[in-house]
Amino acid sequence: MNRPTVGSRGSQLALWQARWVASQLPGAEITVIKTSGDKITDVPLARAGGTKGLFIKEIEEALLEGRIDLAVHSLKDMPAEIDPRLVIAAVPTRQDPRDALAGRRLSELSCGAKVGTSSLRRAAQLRHLRRDLQVEELRGNVDTRLRKLDEGRYDAIVLAAAGLDRLSLDGRIAERLDPEVMCPAIGQGALAIETRADDADTRRLLAPLDDPTARAETSAERALLEALGAGCQLPVAGWARLTGDRLRLMAVVASPDGAELVRVALDGPASDPAGLGRRTAESLFRRGADRILRQVYAS
Repeated sequence: MNRPTVGSRGSQLALWQARWVASQLPGAEITVIKTSGDKITDVPLARAGGTKGLFIKEIEEALLEGRIDLAVHSLKDMPAEIDPRLVIAAVPTRQDPRDALAGRRLSELSCGAKVGTSSLRRAAQLRHLRRDLQVEELRGNVDTRLRKLDEGRYDAIVLAAAGLDRLSLDGRIAERLDPEVMCPAIGQGALAIETRADDADTRRLLAPLDDPTARAETSAERALLEALGAGCQLPVAGWARLTGDRLRLMAVVASPDGAELVRVALDGPASDPAGLGRRTAESLFRRGADRILRQVYAS
């Protein structure tokens, strides 16, 4: 095929990810596309239609129109269901899926300390862990968030560990939060390389980049998200771990104020990640997660 064109958001992290993928594909070129999520900076994402892929919509449109050959996304930004004309052709080796605190460790935060995050999932779990903290909205790219921390607007901020690692900013990490403490976002730490379902040439080109472990783990997590009927900006978390031929999936649904939190963990065969995701969702529903999600949608 001709030189493949890679579509990406324009943030520093998104471009790092796109450049890494492009480096694996001979002659690849990058096209920067501004998404709805990049344009909305004055309201929380959960209140801006954030459940339907705010950070991928325009990039997928470029794919469908043939302006690009493939797109590189953070998998956690993708909704559970994508356009049937498109396919996630590769999920490369996953990086650290954990959340990280910059500024101070959780145990070092005093009563009333301000913690910044753009994620309703993170905010809900923080409020459940520490009712004494002030959890406040924080938007912007990684550099912007770290600058606001350095300016003293927050005592600590929560970011994805993988993003800091990729940008060689791991020295800013005060603590990597254990998934048992802060359950990660669906697909966090993983990339999704998307292309057109009927583009056989590009799919063959991308096949060597697909990592079976990352594919199995994230397939279980995304099946959970789909079965819950939830979006990627809601207080839903899931983390799967492959050991041998078994998958273990831990999942959390929390109310935004942190007052209620439902957590389950189930095991299943690695050969059926989607089945494990569905069973985990059913277990969450039996414990009241459906009522929590209805309240979130109604708010």
